[in-house]
Amino acid sequence: MRKNWLWVGLIALVLCLSVAFLTGCAKKAALKDGALVTTQEQKAAASGTSVTAAQARAQDDAAARERALREQALREKAAREAAEKAAREAADKAKQEAKAKAAAILKELQIADIYFDFDKYNLRPDAQEILKKGAPAYLKYRDYKLVVEGHCDERGTAEYNLALGEKRATEAAKYLANLGIEKERIKTISYGKEMPRDKGHDEAAWAKNRRAHFVIFPPVK
Repeated sequence: MRKNWLWVGLIALVLCLSVAFLTGCAKKAALKDGALVTTQEQKAAASGTSVTAAQARAQDDAAARERALREQALREKAAREAAEKAAREAADKAKQEAKAKAAAILKELQIADIYFDFDKYNLRPDAQEILKKGAPAYLKYRDYKLVVEGHCDERGTAEYNLALGEKRATEAAKYLANLGIEKERIKTISYGKEMPRDKGHDEAAWAKNRRAHFVIFPPVK
């Protein structure tokens, strides 16, 4: 009987040791599995943080590129507007300079009126001096042409004064041609007594109306 209890005790001891061993192994496995899960979660968390940072850097880079493109566009626009403004200013300046030059040339080409004695068409000495002074400009600017107008005072018929005015214009044109101006650049016309400079009816007015007047014709552009 005692021997049987001894075997029972041994069997119980073995069972206890087996249970304890198995329990310890289960706890170790659980701990190991828990550690594995924790490590994987940490890796996943770290991986998630890395992806978020990369996305942020990509967004920052994209924003920086966009800003650079906008700034470049603004610089190009400013440069284009500055160039256009400079071109307009240069064109305006060129126009003003051309206008001033044309005015200066016209002033240089202007020949003062010359006057004639009553019922005469020959050139007086003072008229010849005026023509000599005015001719060089026409030798300088050969693209310009000239019209010589002949005028008379109110005395005499319209037909007579038209003829006299033509003679006065022709004499002035011949003199200018003799000074070197090409004949084809000089035209003549007579207005007789139809366009008086002074509408008075005395010798002072008549003396102003017996004249040749010079009209400049610029080159056709």
